[in-house]
Amino acid sequence: MPHLSELFKEIDRKKALIDQARPLPAIILDKLTEYLDIEWTYNSNAIEGNTMTRQETMLILKEGLTISGKSMREHLEVTNHKNAIDYLAELLTKVEPITQKDVKRIHFLVLEGINNENAGKYRSVEVYISGTTYLPPKPAEVPELMLDFSKWLVERQELQDLHPVKLAAEAHYKFVTIHPFIDGNGRTARLLMNLILMKYGYPIAVLECETDKRKRYYQAIRTGHTGDLFPFEILIAEYVNLTADKFVGSIPKGG
Repeated sequence: MPHLSELFKEIDRKKALIDQARPLPAIILDKLTEYLDIEWTYNSNAIEGNTMTRQETMLILKEGLTISGKSMREHLEVTNHKNAIDYLAELLTKVEPITQKDVKRIHFLVLEGINNENAGKYRSVEVYISGTTYLPPKPAEVPELMLDFSKWLVERQELQDLHPVKLAAEAHYKFVTIHPFIDGNGRTARLLMNLILMKYGYPIAVLECETDKRKRYYQAIRTGHTGDLFPFEILIAEYVNLTADKFVGSIPKGG
């Protein structure tokens, strides 16, 4: 297993190459963005049990098609996720740090039309996460925990005392540990993580949904509950590195 600092160096080296090549030709950037939006939406939803295939996700997003035999909820999960990605692009135009308000808005977009009653609102009931013995905080504790989380996030962004990939991974982990919403926590955590990466000019992490990869992701979160965040940070860094490779591979030769 690579050392985290080595992985950060590798990512930073690739980021420097990408930055040097900016602005990438619009046609290349548009294709790459479209590809990543579809991959991110497909994988993030599939991790949570959505049965849309990669191809079906693309048809909904690119052609606006309805897939027969698939529920309205599954369609909404696809279009909502893309709406949330578009909102992140809006947030990137602001210089202010990411706040609790932004997180609530991201979550609102994830659940809009699926669960309007709880979209963008912290849970008022206890939740249980299947497949783990971890018990999230009681609902009464959530507002204060999210306030602390928001303060931590703002401070880290202002101090810039963590490598952006480490900050993004820690933010994801802290968020899912609080599990502030009744539903949509995973998707919101991954959106928040990638918002942080993009804010610092880093490639996003597209976590993959295949069974073994999903297991590794959940196992890394469970290991985090024991106080060891290293496997989770390595996992996120590896995914950022993979996306960095795609950007580097798209740089025009001689550019």
